[in-house]
Amino acid sequence: MSIATILAGLAVVFVVVAVIKTARIVPQRSAFVVERLGKYAKTLDAGFHLLIPFVDKVAYRHTLKEEAIDVPQQSCVTKDNIQVVVNGVIYLQVIDPKQASYGINDYRYAAMQLAQTTLRSVVGKIDLDKTFEERESINNQVVITLDDAAKPWGVKVLRYEIADIELPATILDALEKQMRAERERRAVVAQSEGERQSKINVSEGLKQEMINVSEAEKMRQINEAEGKAREIELIAEATARGLERVAAAISTAGGKDAVALRVAEQYVHEFGNLAKTNNTMILPAELSNIGSAVAAITKTLETARS
Repeated sequence: MSIATILAGLAVVFVVVAVIKTARIVPQRSAFVVERLGKYAKTLDAGFHLLIPFVDKVAYRHTLKEEAIDVPQQSCVTKDNIQVVVNGVIYLQVIDPKQASYGINDYRYAAMQLAQTTLRSVVGKIDLDKTFEERESINNQVVITLDDAAKPWGVKVLRYEIADIELPATILDALEKQMRAERERRAVVAQSEGERQSKINVSEGLKQEMINVSEAEKMRQINEAEGKAREIELIAEATARGLERVAAAISTAGGKDAVALRVAEQYVHEFGNLAKTNNTMILPAELSNIGSAVAAITKTLETARS
């Protein structure tokens, strides 16, 4: 192999290496931090870029997408001295690639460690019962603390979510018994309330029934009284009209004779009825004389008219 061939091969290799060192293609939603002779030079955005070979180099590569970082499980002690195991997820995003490269050695590891320490501090301020109720409040406090600490790193902490809270077996058993007792208490209360309402409904029904019966009886008595009053009124009116007609008939020609005849007929009829019974009665002697009896009655009528 000649020297010319070797030199040509070396030249080709040099050109290839120079091209590799010079040309850089940055993907979408990514950023490359370039150092020139060991010092920060610039940040490359998405697209095609040319660098100075053997002088510039890509020192850091960052994604600008939102990242989800799993926070390992850790033990936390609540305000009422109950130990729980909590794990969660941090959602963050690189805002400033330069600060993310030089502000901290590993922002992901730092965010996880800070999330764990902050979570222990927040959980230690609340009771066990409220750790489940105030998850959103705990998440917000962790996000606020992390975001403030991550600003010099060029990182924005978007949110933190508690994935799971594990309780000791003894606490779980105690909580289960407490929940069972609470359910039984609610069942007893509900049953007693149902029985109470049932009795109230029955008593209200009986009360309304008695009121209805009394009202009905009252209306019946009123109707009967009004009916009797009307009956007496009609009888009185009929009797009055009958007496008026009798009086008018007596005043006409032959009226007295007709009255006398009618009285005699009634006298004979009633006297005959007395004779049919087995009862013994003492009668005045004048009543045996029909004529004198009729005359006495006729005289009484004339006296009443006068």
